[in-house]
Amino acid sequence: MNRIATLICLAVFISVPLWLTDPYLLNALITTGIFIIGAMSLNLLLGFTGQLSLGHIAFFGIGAYVSALTSLGFDVPIVGDFHIVHVPWPPIAGFVLAILISGFCGYLVGRLSFSVRGAYFVIVTISFAEVVRLVALNWVELTQGPLALTNIPSITIGLPGLGYLVLKTKLQNYYLVLAVAALSYLLISRLVHSHYGRAMRGLMENETLAVAVGIDVTKTLTLAAIISAGIAGAAGSLYAHYIRIIDPDVFAFISTVTMVIMVVSGGKGSLAGPVIGGVIFGLLPVFLRPIMPPEAQWITYGGVLIAILFVLPRGIVPTLAPLLGLSRKPGGAAAKVAPRAAEEHA
Repeated sequence: MNRIATLICLAVFISVPLWLTDPYLLNALITTGIFIIGAMSLNLLLGFTGQLSLGHIAFFGIGAYVSALTSLGFDVPIVGDFHIVHVPWPPIAGFVLAILISGFCGYLVGRLSFSVRGAYFVIVTISFAEVVRLVALNWVELTQGPLALTNIPSITIGLPGLGYLVLKTKLQNYYLVLAVAALSYLLISRLVHSHYGRAMRGLMENETLAVAVGIDVTKTLTLAAIISAGIAGAAGSLYAHYIRIIDPDVFAFISTVTMVIMVVSGGKGSLAGPVIGGVIFGLLPVFLRPIMPPEAQWITYGGVLIAILFVLPRGIVPTLAPLLGLSRKPGGAAAKVAPRAAEEHA
């Protein structure tokens, strides 16, 4: 999507609270926006490196728990009378730590699992997510287990000379989520249009050729994993401070499936794909809920997804953008991408 179209979409999102007065719909937009951020982070792996992570919700959940625990504080017994005590820090510190720790976990998973590909990589990521979920469920002294962490404070922003702004209202949280989504979009855009992004596409299209011209596979994929996990952690932090209560269900596998649906339906490998797919499949249940019983809602949801994938197999954005004159010049094959990326790596 070109720059003008991107700015128009951003202006539309900024204007939404001016004409949307229903708090229920605004709440749906906020939660949808948080999952769109998660979907954008997943798209960096799935769409630009070809690596399907079905445990991506682990980074989202890690970000949520890290941010919540940082702002709530904890007192955890380790051995005998030895305790680890943490006093509450400002929520914005939790937001930053959520990004850093989630990114570090992405680094660990990337270094350990990028030696395998295909189904093996998928199994590794699912296993990692399940391990993290079990830790959150059973380490009751730290996470409260199934009882959940409650009363998580809202994010507070310091304004020089004006004191502190506590982001409690839906309007404030909407613009906070929009700002984080816009920054995430910009970061991913800069990355995929850099020499690292060309190396990622080269690896996805023809890994053998990319390696032959000197691209470091592990370094390139690990960088994508770190940034992807960090953005997912930011989304998890926003979720924790907005909902203000989290439990191990935050690691539910259905959340990863939802992100995958947003990416694939919108168009994997396109920057705007997760946004368009996220808006459709994030808000579709909201509009179906008042008019259909639960069973019919799921049938309709699946039917819409199947219809999109049959009619637009490449996704909404990659198929429609060229027709509307919004696409950039198509990227070359690996034979063109990899040498250029390798030159810049050298």
